[in-house]
Amino acid sequence: MKIEVFSDFSCPFCYIGKKELERAITEAGYTDQVEIEFKAFQIDPDASKEVGQSYYEYVMAHRNVTIEQAEHMTAGIMERAKEVGLAYDFTKMKKVHTEKAHRLAKWTKQFGKEAAYTEALMAAYFKEGKDLNDEAVLLAVIKKLNLDVVKAKEVLGDSKAFIEELEKDRYDAQQLGVQSVPFFVFNNRYGIKGAEPNEVFVRTLHECQALKQF
Repeated sequence: MKIEVFSDFSCPFCYIGKKELERAITEAGYTDQVEIEFKAFQIDPDASKEVGQSYYEYVMAHRNVTIEQAEHMTAGIMERAKEVGLAYDFTKMKKVHTEKAHRLAKWTKQFGKEAAYTEALMAAYFKEGKDLNDEAVLLAVIKKLNLDVVKAKEVLGDSKAFIEELEKDRYDAQQLGVQSVPFFVFNNRYGIKGAEPNEVFVRTLHECQALKQF
């Protein structure tokens, strides 16, 4: 069973949805029977590549709300994150540009480390407030994954490296009509939009498996 996951490293619901999918795979009994492919989808490709606004400042400007309203909006996200065992700290987060992170993800894929890289980056951003456009942050993750830091640095230094792969993901998203993430595509047949409850993922997994019997 193949599942394509369109997501961004700085998308709060993408990390929640990722956890829901992983839990559903285990609960439905399909561990080691699922291939997950991550697809790059930058939610804000025009974000500054410098150290960005705080997450609250971004929400205030983007939604034209007060700091109290911004905190109220993120409170609901934090509660949803707790349901899947995640502790978000929006006070540490800043708006970040994620192109470098996505390009490096494509590089890690050839070593079978894309899933581990994705988990590490999301944890670094949502739990620690790390800047995912900071090469030092990205290379620290590469080192922890026991991958070649020198080669990874070369990838980051070449602004065109893996750009075609990112463009291919954008094209695939357009073809599917994906306008927001997370978005999950099961066996190129079923789609789940957003961080739906666990039972939705479980049901979809079973439906995909049932089709293989015919």
